[in-house]
Amino acid sequence: MKKEMIAKRMSRIGTETAFEVLAKAKALEREGKEIVHLQIGEPDFDTPENIKEAGIKAIRENKTHYGPSAGLWEARECFAKYISKTRNISVDPEEVVVTPGGKPILFFSILACIDEGDEVLYPNPAYPIYESMINFVGAKAVPIPIKEEKGFVFDIKDLEERITKKTKMIVLNSPANPTGGVIPKEDLEEIAKVAVTNDLLVLSDEIYSRIIYGGEHHSIVSFPGMKERTIILEGHSKTYAMTGWRLGYGVMNKGIAEKVTKLMTNSNSCTATFTQIAGIEAINGPQDAVNKMVAEFKKRRDVIVEGLNKIPRISCRNPLGAFYVFPNITQTGKKSQELADYLLNEAGVAVLSGTSFGEYGEGYIRLSYATSIENIKKGLEKIEAGLSKL
Repeated sequence: MKKEMIAKRMSRIGTETAFEVLAKAKALEREGKEIVHLQIGEPDFDTPENIKEAGIKAIRENKTHYGPSAGLWEARECFAKYISKTRNISVDPEEVVVTPGGKPILFFSILACIDEGDEVLYPNPAYPIYESMINFVGAKAVPIPIKEEKGFVFDIKDLEERITKKTKMIVLNSPANPTGGVIPKEDLEEIAKVAVTNDLLVLSDEIYSRIIYGGEHHSIVSFPGMKERTIILEGHSKTYAMTGWRLGYGVMNKGIAEKVTKLMTNSNSCTATFTQIAGIEAINGPQDAVNKMVAEFKKRRDVIVEGLNKIPRISCRNPLGAFYVFPNITQTGKKSQELADYLLNEAGVAVLSGTSFGEYGEGYIRLSYATSIENIKKGLEKIEAGLSKL
C-alpha cells in the first residue's frame, strides 16, 4: 500500500511496562534462569468460592446472552447501593455503567469528556494509562509530582499552580499504584475546593479502595459540590481477586453515563451477563475472603518493607494501601531503568523502573507484594546479593 496503514494517533498511545517485563522474564526462564516475579500487580489469591459458584450457576442457567450496554439493572442497583453506603452519597442505578474491567471507565470517561487542546492534571508517578489516554485523545497531560516526603501524595500548591483556562479534569488515584500512597482526607477536601472553584471534573480511580491498612477509605465524591463533577472508577479485580473475570464499573452523573454507555455500545456491546451476576454475589455475599486477603497483604507488606530497609543503599516507606512498594534507590548510583534491567538480568528479580510510571518516578523502582512471603524473601535475598556486586 502507498498510504500509511497506521493512524497517526497510535503514536500517542502508551502501554504497561509490567507486561513487557513479564515477557522478558519468561524469555530468561526459558533459557533456564530462575526469576523471582515482583513486577505484576495481580492478587495471587483465587476468586472466592461463593463468587465462582454464582458465575457457574448463571452459566448453567444460560445467562450467557447479550445484556444492556450499561449493565444489568440488578448489577447497577447493587453497585449503586454499595457506593451510596461506602461514600455517603445517594447514587441512582442510572448513574452506574458496568464495563469489562475498570480500565474502560478510564478510557471512555476521557473519550467522552476531553477534547483536543484540553488539559488534564494527573499524578506522576502513576498508573501509565492515565497519561497514555490523555495523549491519545489529543489533550495535554500535565503531571503533578508525587512527593515521597508527603507520603507519596502531591502538594496542593503544585496542583493549583498547574491549573490554566484549558484545564478540564484532575485524575486522582488513592490508594495509589505504584506508590501505595493514600491521599489524606484533609487533602481531598482541599482538592475538592479547587475543583469546585475552577469548575473541573475529577476522575477518581478507587480500584484499591478495599485494600487499605488502618483507617478507612475516603473519596473526594463525598465532599460538597463533588458528586456531579466526579467520575468514580471501581471494580472487582483487586478486591475479589477477579482479574480474569473482567468486571468494573463507573459512577458518574447521568449525562456522562449516557455518553459512556454509547461508547460501550460501539465497542464491547456489553459486559458478560454471568460475570455481572458473580459480581453481585461478590458485593452481597460474605466478605471474609476479602478481609483475609487484606490481612495477608499487610503481613507481606511488613516483610518486604523491613527487608528492603535492611539492604544497603535502599530506603522504603511503608505503603498505606494497594500492594506495591516504591523504594528509593538513588543511593545505588544507578538510574531506575538501569537498575531494573540489572536486577532482572543479573540478580534474577523482575521489578519495574519508577520511570515506567512517569518522569517523576526516576530514583525509584516498584515491587509488587501480591505474591507469597517465601517468594518475597527469595527476591530480597537476590536483590541484596545483586546490589553487593555493584
